[in-house]
Amino acid sequence: MTQTRLSVILPAHQEQDHILCCLRALARQTGAEAWGKEVIVVANGCTDATADRARSEGPAFAAAGWTLTVIETAEGGKIGALNLGDEAARGDLRLYLDADVVVGEGMIAALIAALDGPGARYAGARLVVPRPVSPVSAAYARFWQRLPFVAEGVTGAGLFAVNAEGRARWGRFPQVISDDGFARLNFAPSERQRVEVPYHWPISEGLATLIRVRRRQDAGTAELARLYPDLAGHASGDRPSGRRALHLGLADPAGFAAYAVVSLAVRLRRPSHHWERAR
Repeated sequence: MTQTRLSVILPAHQEQDHILCCLRALARQTGAEAWGKEVIVVANGCTDATADRARSEGPAFAAAGWTLTVIETAEGGKIGALNLGDEAARGDLRLYLDADVVVGEGMIAALIAALDGPGARYAGARLVVPRPVSPVSAAYARFWQRLPFVAEGVTGAGLFAVNAEGRARWGRFPQVISDDGFARLNFAPSERQRVEVPYHWPISEGLATLIRVRRRQDAGTAELARLYPDLAGHASGDRPSGRRALHLGLADPAGFAAYAVVSLAVRLRRPSHHWERAR
């Protein structure tokens, strides 16, 4: 039996409308047939068909050489789901994936190649926002994707992977707002690698939802700075310079206006401490 090399940990809460697209994109992956691979779906606090729909993909994964495990827990919460998935995982490489993300062809092979080798390694990919229905969200997404952190960096939003040495830098995921931000800041920029394979990561629809989710994202960033000041040095390059932002704004006034309105609204109200969906 082939030894499991890669474990995909996929927390899912009320994702019956998205889980099949996510899983089918994984099962279609080629180029890494020599490696043992598993996906662990952790359906947390679900009252819908998320778990059943995930299990229905078992035969497709088996045919593609994967192992699919679905874990159900009554307790909701992404952090708990991540830790349950880690406990069940057998691979030395870990890919953490949101259930509404759709990975591009060649993603698994590219991530395995990026993580293979000595030293702690962190890998991400090229984030693409599917065109939103809301005109405000479309303008915001267009501008946001041009910011250097997204256009050139390794955001980790919805998708990040680490090798065994990298994963050893922390134990269980802590109870923080931004799990992906926490993981990314455990690595210096020189230890992060971006593979040029796209993945689709949906953005919030509508101004009110954009503001609510962005407020929580900013609260997550502030929380990490407060709780883990020793990791703050790894956040260099996360914010664009004023000059770069001005240049981008002149190139896309409508996108800049949408981004500025959301940013201003976030600053004018206190953050919510309740979990917010990204859509």
